[in-house]
Amino acid sequence: MAEHWDVIIIGAGTAGLAALREVSKETDKVLMINAGAYGTTCARVGCMPSKVLIESARALHDCNKLAGVGIRGGQHVAADIPAMLQHVRKLRDHFVSGTLEATATLGKRNIQGLARLLGPQTVEVEGQTHHAERIILATGSSPVMPAPWKALGDRVLTTDTFFEQKTLPERMAVIGLGPIGLEMAQAMAYLGIEVHAFDKSTSLAGISDPEVSKALREALEKDFSIHTGADVSLHADGDGVRVDTGAFSILVDRVLVAVGRKPNIDSLNLAALGVPLDERGMPPFDPATTQIGELPVYIAGDVNQHAPILHEAADEGYIAAHNAMADKPTAFPRRTPMGVVFIEPGVAFVGQRFAELDADALIGEASFVRQGRAVAAQRNQGLMRIYARGKDAVLIGAEMCVPAAEHMAHLLGLAISEGLTVHQVLRMPFYHPVLEEGLRSALRAIVKQVPCNDADLAKCGEFRIQALD
Repeated sequence: MAEHWDVIIIGAGTAGLAALREVSKETDKVLMINAGAYGTTCARVGCMPSKVLIESARALHDCNKLAGVGIRGGQHVAADIPAMLQHVRKLRDHFVSGTLEATATLGKRNIQGLARLLGPQTVEVEGQTHHAERIILATGSSPVMPAPWKALGDRVLTTDTFFEQKTLPERMAVIGLGPIGLEMAQAMAYLGIEVHAFDKSTSLAGISDPEVSKALREALEKDFSIHTGADVSLHADGDGVRVDTGAFSILVDRVLVAVGRKPNIDSLNLAALGVPLDERGMPPFDPATTQIGELPVYIAGDVNQHAPILHEAADEGYIAAHNAMADKPTAFPRRTPMGVVFIEPGVAFVGQRFAELDADALIGEASFVRQGRAVAAQRNQGLMRIYARGKDAVLIGAEMCVPAAEHMAHLLGLAISEGLTVHQVLRMPFYHPVLEEGLRSALRAIVKQVPCNDADLAKCGEFRIQALD
């Protein structure tokens, strides 16, 4: 006999936990089903362990720059990579323990096993059938590993296995130069590992602005070699791996594959929903409601591939739960798009991307090579490009590779979300000396292209003196 529930949530990741939190405010008749490890992708193998490693590697890298400011001995500091990886795992386990508390009290309402849909309101797991008024799919995603490369065994790593390594070898290749690949490539290079990075695309970190992409590549090639624009093949070579693009070949000890993530849908039997599936096997859904067609089924988080970022997954879990408990679904306005890559210089985009701009868009740019605060901090590299609407100079987006990009993006995200014009942002105070003065320079470049009232402080221009701008 089938058990009956108000809501079944499949997946205990970020979106699933957000949905559980909201549904539990309305009913106790909620069942969570989760396959594999608990603890969320972010806490276990994603955002958090990667940032711990990045911070450790950056601390070592900063020691190597101490001589430039008159501090001796920094060159003698060395990385104890096994100890560093142990530190990563220790903090990783701490972060995971916090997420486990969210499901600790569910008892029999929490089942570990593979869920299989039998219809829009029926799920089978471990031979038991469960019926629900609503179902939320939040099964997350997994790293993509091309089938031929699996034969290389533990010589090929993904983020699921990288942080379990007891140490790292002398030579590493990174395949895939999106956010994850670039973060890990630079971190390893900072630790003194010889790193060679590859991508079939010529774009780095998903940046669509060619000027920003060019500046980013120039900065990163100081740390490791970059090879783009060609297919990559991997072959066993002794105890190592031969990485070959045709024009370039290198022997490395291990390879980190970061070519993307795929939705965890193989065991779900989405065909049972009775709706058309696309070429990827995904059903149609509305990002504003997370609802699949007109069904009592909602899809949230990385599994839907709409915006695979933690805060977006949390939003989608909330939206799915709200609509699962409502008589009629609500279409939620989504947040201003934002992405951050935690490298140096930092990479970020917010709002519209360069590739999405209309022909009349206004663009202002600022180099940080001579920006005063950046020079003082030995972080003077990179480029920021800000985009505004041509008809009224309303801010609409930005792409950048600059120091403190994560903070610049949040400031611009607020301005874009509030519909501010370039002039309105320039009326805000910019203290001296701060990195945000570089952002002001890009805004000023836009103001020069549009009329401005003479009594408007937005017209207060630059000194053209490095120490003051």
